[in-house]
Amino acid sequence: VQLVESGGGLVQPGGSLRLSCAASGFTFSSYAMGWFRQAPGKEREFVASINWSGGNKLYTDTMKGRFTISRDNVRNTVYLQMNSLKPEDTAVYYCGRGWGARHGDYDYWGQGTQVTVSS
Repeated sequence: VQLVESGGGLVQPGGSLRLSCAASGFTFSSYAMGWFRQAPGKEREFVASINWSGGNKLYTDTMKGRFTISRDNVRNTVYLQMNSLKPEDTAVYYCGRGWGARHGDYDYWGQGTQVTVSS
């Protein structure tokens, strides 16, 4: 199993980024996927999760409405569209295989992609 995140970078407050997570080594369309983030000195926190078909999504309340999770089961990729970014969104963003808001419910993780929101 391999998960590779991309799309991070430096963005100004109010800007947007789209993160991608390319999956390989398993039947992607059979698994739920999720995004977490970890800021310096803080625990990894849940961002969003999507079920195998894309028909069911879960978001943490503070990001709902600004972030959108989606997936492409042909490209074996899960996305996180992030809009209206704030400095407090600065973190390393990780995708994982699993469902829900608990870190322990995910069995594989990518290496992470850095998102920095700063003027």
